Amino acid sequence: MNQTPKTPADSYTESVQILNLATMNGYNRLFGGKLMEWIDICAAVTARRHSNRNVTTAHVYSLEFKEPAYANSLVVMCGKIVYVGRTSMDVCVRSYVETLDGTRRLINSAYLTLVALDENDRPTPVPPLVLTGDEERAEWDAALNRRRERSEKNGKSPL
Repeated sequence: MNQTPKTPADSYTESVQILNLATMNGYNRLFGGKLMEWIDICAAVTARRHSNRNVTTAHVYSLEFKEPAYANSLVVMCGKIVYVGRTSMDVCVRSYVETLDGTRRLINSAYLTLVALDENDRPTPVPPLVLTGDEERAEWDAALNRRRERSEKNGKSPL
């Protein structure tokens, strides 16, 4: 199947949440599990937009909590495709607290792999990714390294 290549901008996704008491942990900070749920959803939307398919999360490479977020904070998650294989896509989701003046402070970075599914829930090919700059090339190379390290750890082929 010949698929039209896409750029990371074609599937870029932003998701926004206002934190309330239901999202807080016992220390009155954003519950990490809730942020993980939102990150997974943002990554899935990003991957669906790239592949035009339903997707499933196959792997979470990293989830780094950098700073807390508190009640009534506005949390913005930004998802971007950074690598594609034959049926899989690596998505970076960066999460920020946004102040009333629009300033953003990074609170979390995450990298996930999602797989595109056909009508029978089997992996199916995804469009190629067209890189448009040095930052995108650096993200692609970092994704290759993550995949290589994971494959060596598991004794499998990286791609």
